[in-house]
Amino acid sequence: MHKTGSGYTRLGVNVDHVATVRQARAGRVPDPVEAAVLAELAGCDLITIHLREDRRHIQDRDLAILRRTVKTRLNLEMAATQEMVKIALDVKPDTVTLVPERREELTTEGGLEVAMNMDYLKKVIRLLNDADIRVSLFVDPDVDQVKASHRVGADAVEIHTGKYAEAKTRSEAETEYGKIVNAAKVAHKLKMEVVAGHGLDYKNVRAVVQIPEIVEVNIGHSIVARALMVGMERAVREMKKAMGGAI
Repeated sequence: MHKTGSGYTRLGVNVDHVATVRQARAGRVPDPVEAAVLAELAGCDLITIHLREDRRHIQDRDLAILRRTVKTRLNLEMAATQEMVKIALDVKPDTVTLVPERREELTTEGGLEVAMNMDYLKKVIRLLNDADIRVSLFVDPDVDQVKASHRVGADAVEIHTGKYAEAKTRSEAETEYGKIVNAAKVAHKLKMEVVAGHGLDYKNVRAVVQIPEIVEVNIGHSIVARALMVGMERAVREMKKAMGGAI
C-alpha cells in the first residue's frame, strides 16, 4: 500500500501508558479501554497495545475487552513466544506486531533480529496468517532486516524511529532520517506495508509522515503525556493536526 494523493497517514494510538498509571496503584483507573474509546472518538485509525510477558501495564483482561470494544482496528504488539502466539490465536487482533522484549528494559529498545531467526519467525507468521491475522515486524531502519522480513512472509514492517527521535544534533537526525527513508523505500518495493513508530511526538512526527511509503504511525507516550494535561480526545486531535491532517 502507498499513500494516495491526499497523503493521509493513519494514526495508531498506543494506550499502554494509561495502564502504566493504573498499575502504579494496582487499581482500576485510569482505564486503557476508556482511553481507547476516547481516542477513536477523536479520529484515530487504530488502537495499539503491547501485552508484555511481565504484564507491567496492559493485562490479559484489557486485551479481551479491547477486542470486543475497538471499532477501528486492534494492533497487538507482542514477543514471538509460544505463550503470546496462543493468546493471539485465541483473541484474534486485526494485526500482530512482533517485537523484541527484555524484562529489564523500560521500553522496547531496538528492532527485531529477523535475519538470525528466520525459520522460527516463518512458522509464527504462518500460524497467525492462517488465523487471518496480519503480521508486522518491528525492525530497525536496516535494509537487511527489511529484506529478511519479506523473506519470512511479513505483511508489513514497522520501522523503529527511536534513534531519529532521540538524535541530539541536526546531523545525527538527518542521518537517522535517511535510514528510515531508505528502509521504507525497500519495504515498499518488496510490497510490504510500511509503518513507523517509537519516540514520535508532536514536533518530529511531521517529517516521518511526509515519507510517501509510510502509511501509518503508532504513537503512545507523547499522546498519553499530553492527555494528562488536556484530555485524550484533544491530545489525539492535536497529534492529527501535527501530522498535517484535519482536526
